[in-house]
Amino acid sequence: MPAEMSFEEALAELDQVVRRLEAGEIGIEKSLELYSKGNELANFCARKLDEIEHRIARLTRQGDQMVELPFDAE
Repeated sequence: MPAEMSFEEALAELDQVVRRLEAGEIGIEKSLELYSKGNELANFCARKLDEIEHRIARLTRQGDQMVELPFDAE
């Protein structure tokens, strides 16, 4: 996986892989190859989202001050 690939590029490529697999018009060997590539892309996207999540902070008011808290995705 190229380190310079953006999240959006990886997600678009993952979408293409999924579409090809769902179409069912390829052989078993190519399906396995695409499945493996899709798995790598999905993991790459998950790691990128984790990195971004850790960089996001939310502001909240505590008394008279605005305090920066870690992002809570839930």
